[in-house]
Amino acid sequence: MIARVRAGETEAYAELVRAFTGLALRAAVALGAGADAEDVVQQAFFKAYCSLGRFRDGSAFKPWLLSIVANETRNTVRSAVRQRSLAGREAALAEAEPLIPESADPAVAALEDERRTALLVALDRLSEEHRLVVTYRYLLEMDETETAQALGWPRGTVKSRLNRALRKLGRLLPQAPEHREGPEGPEGGDGHE
Repeated sequence: MIARVRAGETEAYAELVRAFTGLALRAAVALGAGADAEDVVQQAFFKAYCSLGRFRDGSAFKPWLLSIVANETRNTVRSAVRQRSLAGREAALAEAEPLIPESADPAVAALEDERRTALLVALDRLSEEHRLVVTYRYLLEMDETETAQALGWPRGTVKSRLNRALRKLGRLLPQAPEHREGPEGPEGGDGHE
C-alpha cells in the first residue's frame, strides 16, 4: 500500500488513515494527549505522509506510525500550559474505547472502571520509558518486535524494561480482594470453616 501512496494514489493513503486512526487515537490518549488526541493524530498522519520518503521498504507501518504519534504526543504534552488531570485522561481513554454493551453487568462494568483508574494511576507513577513500553506492548497490543521498532530500542531492551515495568506495576496496583463467594464462601460449601 505504501508503494501506491508513493505513486500518488491519494485513496491509498486514505485507506491507511482509516485503518490506523483508532489505534493512533488510543495511543495518543494512553500516552497523555487527553483532549488533544485528535489533533495529535491528525498531525501525526500529516507528518507520516510528508515523511514517506524516509519510510524503509519492507518495514511495518504500524510501529513507524505509532512512533510518530508518540513524538507528537510528547511535543503536545510538553508544550501544554497545564498538566492534564488523571480524570481527564481517563475520560478521554473511555471515549476512545468501545462502549460497554447494554447487556453488560453493571457490577462488572464498575469493576472494570475501577481497574482502569487504578492502572492509569499506576502508569502515571512509572518512569516515561516504563510507561511507554507497557503502553505499546499491552494497551496497544503490539508484539515485542513492533514495540522495539516503534520505540527505536533493541528487542532486548524492550524485554528488560518491560520486565522491570511490570514488577513496578505489580507493586503499585492495589491487590484484588479475596473472592469470598462460591463453594468455600459463606453462600456455599459444606458449612465448615
